[in-house]
Amino acid sequence: MTLKSLQAFAIAFGLASAAAIVTAPMLSVTAEAATVRPAVGKPLQAAVSLANSGSGAAAMAKVHEAESVPNLTASEQSAISQTRNYVSAKTGAGGGAVGCKTKFANDYSANRFHDVVGEDADCLRKSGGYDFQSQVVVAQAYYQMGDYDTAIRMLKGLGDNDQVLSLLMSAAGKSGDTQTEGQVAERLILKGQTKYWTYLLAAAEGGKRLTDHQLLNVYRVRLATGNMRSGEDYETAAQLALEFGFSTEAQNIAQKGIDAKLLSGDRDMRLVNLAKTQAAKDAAGLADAQKKAAAAKNGDALVKLGEDLWGYGKYPDAINAIQAGIKKGVSNPNDANMALGVALLSSGQKDAAVRAFGAVKGDPGSEAVASLWTVYARAGGTVAAPTAPTDTGARSPKSGRHRH
Repeated sequence: MTLKSLQAFAIAFGLASAAAIVTAPMLSVTAEAATVRPAVGKPLQAAVSLANSGSGAAAMAKVHEAESVPNLTASEQSAISQTRNYVSAKTGAGGGAVGCKTKFANDYSANRFHDVVGEDADCLRKSGGYDFQSQVVVAQAYYQMGDYDTAIRMLKGLGDNDQVLSLLMSAAGKSGDTQTEGQVAERLILKGQTKYWTYLLAAAEGGKRLTDHQLLNVYRVRLATGNMRSGEDYETAAQLALEFGFSTEAQNIAQKGIDAKLLSGDRDMRLVNLAKTQAAKDAAGLADAQKKAAAAKNGDALVKLGEDLWGYGKYPDAINAIQAGIKKGVSNPNDANMALGVALLSSGQKDAAVRAFGAVKGDPGSEAVASLWTVYARAGGTVAAPTAPTDTGARSPKSGRHRH
């Protein structure tokens, strides 16, 4: 965020209010002064002139001179009050929130950021003028000074205003705080700003040693949100899907890369042909794979089968298989719940999907990926397998036919 945009932001948040106080009351001040006794009116007019020339202390002395006149009328008291506010707003003299605000605004505009965060902020606190807008501008001043950590600490307590979050995101990026970037990106995505998916995805990948299975799920979110960055992303995602035996998903990912004109050349075509050949072989053996999974001692094979069925677009069958596997017992409950959540979300069962993602616990990588899926679900996403369902004749295993 540039200095120019920050200054515009500050004005939008109310720093211009002090300037408004300077210009608008001037006419009413002179008008009021014309209707009062000369003993009051003359020093008030002198105060306005002195304020206009920048002599704040002398102008305020004239205001005090007018105040000392005995038996002030209501009109005279009003004129004195307006003149005092005018002098304070114009010069910062006389203290009070208006005067503090004026110096605060002037110092920020003049890039005197140390004054803004120091004596100006203290003045506002003492005068009761340290409001939300002022706190935002102080955070901006810290940002401009390069003290991003302090800016982050301040901004985190200022709510979900879009501009506040945007500044917080920028400060986090400047300081290398990927955790805060991810947290803010999540809040902005849930407010409908999908452009921040790139930050949330980077936060999930950065600083964590993800397993290949977790990384495959990150790529699934990238596909679902339109955030595949290059041909390498499509290659890696397809290779990971092949690694876990999800050949139909791998074939479909590779085809998407071709459609996006990011995959081409001999190497990519070999990958596409390998995925296509393996997908045909796996489809022919799917019924046998179902029988073996149902007969297995634990539920790992059923979960894997369910994840594969998701790649075919067979969401109800996928849910049944994964639930049956979890019921039988699995060696990696986090992966199983992740797979279940994706299948539930694809079938339109958002709340159940969020609960499944919420059951992923105890491993930072798994929790980070589950959080991605949770945000996607809460933001209204309804993930589908990479292409339309393909009819393979596959059926749910007998042990998983019941619905939960």
